[in-house]
This record gives sequence, structure tokens and C-alpha cells, in this order.
Amino acid sequence: MNADHNRSLVDETWSSSIVPTLEQYIRIPNQSPLFDPDWRRNGHMHRAVALARQWVEQQNVTGIRIDVHELEDRTPVIFMEVDGDASSTVLMYGHLDKQPAMVGWEDGLGPWTPVMRDGKLYGRGGADDGYAIFATIASIRALQQQKIPHARIVVLIECCEESGSVDLPAYIELLAGRIGTPRLVICLDSGCGNYDQLWMTTSLRGSIVGNLTVEVLTEGVHSGDASGIVPSSFRILRTLLDRLEDAKTGQVIPEWLHIEVPAERLEEAKATARVLGDEVWSKFPFAHGTQPISKDPLELLLNRTWRPALAYTGQAGFPDLVQGGNVLRPKTAIKLSLRIPPSLDATDIDRKMRELLESDPPYGARVTFEPEKGGGGWVAPAIAPWLEQSVERASKTYFGKGAMTFGEGGSIPFMGMLGARFPTAQFLITGVLGPQSNAHGPNEFLHVPYAKALTACVAQVLADERANPA
Repeated sequence: MNADHNRSLVDETWSSSIVPTLEQYIRIPNQSPLFDPDWRRNGHMHRAVALARQWVEQQNVTGIRIDVHELEDRTPVIFMEVDGDASSTVLMYGHLDKQPAMVGWEDGLGPWTPVMRDGKLYGRGGADDGYAIFATIASIRALQQQKIPHARIVVLIECCEESGSVDLPAYIELLAGRIGTPRLVICLDSGCGNYDQLWMTTSLRGSIVGNLTVEVLTEGVHSGDASGIVPSSFRILRTLLDRLEDAKTGQVIPEWLHIEVPAERLEEAKATARVLGDEVWSKFPFAHGTQPISKDPLELLLNRTWRPALAYTGQAGFPDLVQGGNVLRPKTAIKLSLRIPPSLDATDIDRKMRELLESDPPYGARVTFEPEKGGGGWVAPAIAPWLEQSVERASKTYFGKGAMTFGEGGSIPFMGMLGARFPTAQFLITGVLGPQSNAHGPNEFLHVPYAKALTACVAQVLADERANPA
């Protein structure tokens, strides 16, 4: 492959076609079903799917077949097949659904308002993960324009990832015959430690998301009359959370949520810590002198990738500060987002969480824990020499630096499904979610120069896959 020609082809596609289409995509508030239960009636998801499909059909990719499948009561998926060497199959994956708008966007920015600043395209979903379908097709198109052979390629773009990919297993069964048995899986929904080199994800944490509710009254009552007699639902909730998390340290308490960090992943984390240093924590927008949990990059990386951690991501039962009168509220509810180690068996965790939080409630209060979504994590198999060499060569060619491997703190449910279904497959899990890109939060951006180089790297790996037959 001529690297300069490849880079030029990818750059032209991004600049003339992908960026303008991503700007249209950002304007569509196609929130995942968990955040928009009326998604079908609102029509935003179908608009996003139609936009992506139309763009693909305009790219003149040789031998491509594109279908949109929509099973009853499930979000749609885009499924594509690209003819190639039938002795091997590559599966490429991304998603189109988005997280909610979130508050706190800077002046001039907004979740559904695309803005380009200093090579960064701001707006919800551009980086997570709207760019993936465009980068995928651009990499295939670049190969074909250079007349470089490639494997048979199947592309799966779902619309339920941010809701835990609950619709995806049905489509995997529906399309199993057309998917085949992939030799290589390429996923563009992950992150990067910096924007200087190619990063390859080797593990993803699992997650358990659910709502914990404490109810003490059937209606609110005057706090002067009831306080000291009726137990506070908030205080009871605090007590229950102490069963799960040490409030002073943030350490998750139950032993069944911990595992020993594998030796090879510990060494990998040490290497990542040496490269990133303080950027592991300094990339976050700390407020008013707030400090990280630790300033040891290695400890922070292990916390982020191989240790369980709890976040509180939503609440109900509280009026706002203006409407908060002198009332002892009847109930308090909070959304828990528990990240669990990549290789922890998540089979029975919903039950264990419910038992931990609901058993023996203080004062006999009504306590419920209702899981919403979740699943186990994923650990990459041992990397094949050809893929390791290809990724390293691609990174040096298009970034000027060698590649890095690291664990990610987030979750991609589909990877766990694929790992179990295709145990012999190789995985290239990568993405554009680097420092300050802020997926799920305000001011999310896509680092366009990085995305271009990443697309060129993917084209290189696709070419190398055919040059190294199984």
C-alpha cells in the first residue's frame, strides 16, 4: 500500500463528504431507547439510519449490499456485506444511537448543534459513535480505489448500544448465516490515551445499571412535624450505599465484585502510565481545586480498568432548589452505575445486588433495586503476530509513533457477545474517544485529524489481513 496515496484518499473523503454528513447527523437527536422511550414515534432514529444509508449508497463501493432490518419492537440495524476473498471474513461494528443532551455545554456549543473548532467537530454522537459507519466505509473504499484485495467484509451498525445492546442478540441470531465466522473483528467505539498514536483496547469493564429506591411515606409531610419521628428516605439510602461503597475512599466493598489483576495487564498498565503520566488525571475538568483520588498514574489506570467503581448518574424524588419547601419527602431514588472488572462473571450479579441492597432495610422502609441494563466485560484474546505487526506498522506510518495497548473503563456489550460466540477471532478495538472528547457529557467532540489517521490505519490492517492468510 502506498501510504501517501492512502492518506490522501482518506483525507479527501473525510473533508469533502464525511464531515458535512456528520454535521447533519449531529443535528438529529436520536437518543437511545433508554433515554427516549418514544423513539419510534419521534422518528429521529429512523432519520439517522436513513442519512447513513444514503451516504453509504453514494460511495460506489464495489460489491456492497446494504439492508436495514427492524424486528418488531426493536431498534433497527444496518447490515452490509462487501464482496471479497471468501476464505476470510472481517466483521466491522459501530452504533448510531446517542446519549442524552446533558447540561453544561459551553457558549456557542450544544448537543444538536455541530460546530467545528480547531479540527474538532463538537456535538452529541459525532465521536460516540456516529463516525464509525463513515470511517468503516471510507477505509474499504480507500482499498478498492488502490485496487488492493481484501477479505469478505460484513458491517453491523446497531441503534441500541447506549441502552446496553439489548436488541442486538436477536439480530445476531437473525443474521448468523450472513455474518459467518469472522477471523477479525474491528470495532471503532472505543478510546485512545492520546491523539499521538494508535491505541488498541485489550479489555472493557462490564456494567450494572439500576435504580435504588427508598420509600418511607405515601405522601410528603411537614418536616417540622415529622423530622425526628419519620426516618429520612435519603438517610436510609446513604446507609444502604455504605454496604456497597466506602464513602471515604470510593472503594467498592463486596469481595465478589473484585478480581486479581492479571500479570500481563498489570505490565500493560505500567507501560501506559509511563506514556501518559499525569495526563491520566489532568485531562479532566476538575472544579475549584478538586484533586483526583490519587496522583499515581498506575493506581488510577487500574482503578479505571480492572477494579469495580460506582457512579451515581440520576435521581428522583428531589424538587429543585427553588421548589424545595419544608417537606419530609416520601421517597428518594438514585440511579447506580457500577463498573465491574472485565473478566468478572456477571451471571448472578443482579440478584446479588438486589439481595445486598434490599435485605433487612433500616426501619422496615420499602427498598427496591431495579436493574435496567448491564452485562459482563470483555478481555482480548492473545494477539496474533500478524495483527500486532500490522497495528504497529500502521501507527508508525500514519501517526509517526508506535501503537499502544491499554484497557478501557467503559463497556461495549457486543464485544462480550462476540468473544463468547467467536473464540478464535482476533479483535482490533479502537476509537477516537481521547482526552477531553467527553463522550456522554457536555462539549463532546470528534478529533477529526485523529479520525482521519485512524481510518487510514484501519485500511492498512484490512490490507494486511489478506496478506497474512490464516
